[in-house]
Amino acid sequence: MLKTKIKASSITNLTDARYFAAWEAEWLGFNLDPGTENYVSPATVQAMKEWVDGVKIVGEFNQQEARDILTSVDILGLDAVQLGTFASLETLQALHAKEVPVLQELVVEEWSDLSALATQMEARSGLAAYFLLDFAKNGLSWAAAKSNVLAELRQLAEDFPLLLNLPFPASEVEEVLEQTGAAGFSVQGGEEEKVGFKSFDELDDLFEALEVFE
Repeated sequence: MLKTKIKASSITNLTDARYFAAWEAEWLGFNLDPGTENYVSPATVQAMKEWVDGVKIVGEFNQQEARDILTSVDILGLDAVQLGTFASLETLQALHAKEVPVLQELVVEEWSDLSALATQMEARSGLAAYFLLDFAKNGLSWAAAKSNVLAELRQLAEDFPLLLNLPFPASEVEEVLEQTGAAGFSVQGGEEEKVGFKSFDELDDLFEALEVFE
């Protein structure tokens, strides 16, 4: 059992899928946007689903039409979908109408973006189950966040359910949880060193710090 929710994002191989499932991550995310980095085919997702239990399967999309996303939801039995930063409000509304849980990704380009992102979240409040703030794509880290936007980030977490992709040392996980009030974190695996083998040393440190002993 973990202290907070974890979404494993952009999984491309069974080794990662089984690793995150074993640690009881809340969600396993698969990129279903053809032509983009880390894309996996629906057939591959279906095959990997057979090897994991107890996790929610998320299809990750960018700007696909709602009807195409809903087709994937039906074919793959997705538990939720993640929409990219530029997905339309209409797409979110269509998915909400079909009772499909949505994780809305919002990429933070610079610290001053947070106020504008708050406006976006307000417009989507009640339609998205969680907002995934991605600081990592632009090299923004927890160390810098503490000096720049901690109060703003804390306020967002009070107003909206937040998942953070925000790099920090595993030794500081308690501090991040306490000071941000986030609902959870988004993490990402990587390529296998060879089929069926890879090192999880860094992720092991994080999950060990999050583990709750009963």
